[in-house]
Amino acid sequence: MTDLTADPKAASHDEAHGIAFTDALAVWLRVAILSFGGPAGQIAVMHRILVEEKNWISEARFLHALNYCMLLPGPEAQQLATYIGWLLHRTVGGIVAGGLFILPGVIAIMALSYIYAAYGNVGLVEALFFGLKAAVLAIVIQAVVRIGKRALRNRVMIAIAGIAFVAIFFFAAPFPLIVVAAGVIGYIGARLGRPEFAAIEHGGKNAAAIDSLLDETVPEHVRPSASRALRVGAIWLALWLVPVAALLIGLGPSNVFSQIAIFFSKMAMVTFGGAYAVLAYVAQQAANYYHWVSPREMLDGLGMAETTPGPLIMVVQFVGFMAAFRDAGGLSPMLAGTLGGLLATWVTFTPCFLWIFLGGPYIETMRGNKALAGALSAITAAVVGVILNLSIWFALHTIFRQTVPVHGFGLFFDAPVLRSVDWPALALSIAAAIAIFRFNVGMLFVLAASCIAGVLLRLVGII
Repeated sequence: MTDLTADPKAASHDEAHGIAFTDALAVWLRVAILSFGGPAGQIAVMHRILVEEKNWISEARFLHALNYCMLLPGPEAQQLATYIGWLLHRTVGGIVAGGLFILPGVIAIMALSYIYAAYGNVGLVEALFFGLKAAVLAIVIQAVVRIGKRALRNRVMIAIAGIAFVAIFFFAAPFPLIVVAAGVIGYIGARLGRPEFAAIEHGGKNAAAIDSLLDETVPEHVRPSASRALRVGAIWLALWLVPVAALLIGLGPSNVFSQIAIFFSKMAMVTFGGAYAVLAYVAQQAANYYHWVSPREMLDGLGMAETTPGPLIMVVQFVGFMAAFRDAGGLSPMLAGTLGGLLATWVTFTPCFLWIFLGGPYIETMRGNKALAGALSAITAAVVGVILNLSIWFALHTIFRQTVPVHGFGLFFDAPVLRSVDWPALALSIAAAIAIFRFNVGMLFVLAASCIAGVLLRLVGII
């Protein structure tokens, strides 16, 4: 791609907005290290640094980019970093911003996966993750509340969220179908001028560096171009799909590495609505269909992702690790797990760069499109219902030791066995929720305290 290299014209653009690549590198490293707390926390960190502190991008353009990323499959915070990095320093800037965003998580999750695979069912380590799961449940519920306050601003949005929850929880409706239906409703509603689907107005700065540059002249990499789109599509599709095809041809479709490549590639295409919504799909498929992990192990993996920097969807690396670790073939289990985890990460995040580099120029030309904003509003409302589904799924497998499947009359869900309540887990979850909602205790402190509580409960013989 021509914009992969720095040319004189591109360098003049960099000078125009006054942001050196080395300065941007330092900022993206800072964002990566501080990227705890899930997508809401990560987006807040980027907003504070890029909009408020550095004034690199205006509030309006930041939100426009975020809107596009929320419409995409995959982790919106990582894609937002990629998008802004691409605006600043072309493809290289996007790769650096998006790559650094996930690098700390890749390293941390891999280290934790080694520990979990070796010692996860042993005494204090098991107690540590017992405490993590209780805190994670409270954090997921907090995500429902946070997003709900922003998205469910009228009865129509509340109805969309409610219908989405009922469809996915009770009837196992495909998540992509829910998202597409919500998007169509929002698009049509906005086109008809219905106020329920109007975009939320936000204020912000007007003299941001990126906005000043694009107001003066549109850089070549931001201009829509059919030839550029073909080059970008060919390169990133090859990076994504050639390894998948090689595994299928070389190992066959039943091999665990082929299954990892296919499943997470499929996930990268169909899981819309942000990390929490993606996790609902991954958890159900990985635990109930492929049996790579148990529901409780899925919660342990989410606990790892919650306590380390980077996107929550980094839990896919843990799932890929455990899948290959348990079906290593002729490899050592740890080597197989390492390769499985890295494979899951590669096929999950490579498409994220494709969506940004391919769609970015066209999205920049659509700023202010009311129909697109209406579609986003409806999708965000539906995602609230999906996250509520995820929180209840987590609650069932955290607070109850047993569930029973309910099938028939179109229904397809798990119901709790009430006599199987795990009272210590319930008590820890309530304590974590009180700390978060009543006393506004920070997420990392709550997670640490829950881990310590789990260890103490094991030491005194309660769990």
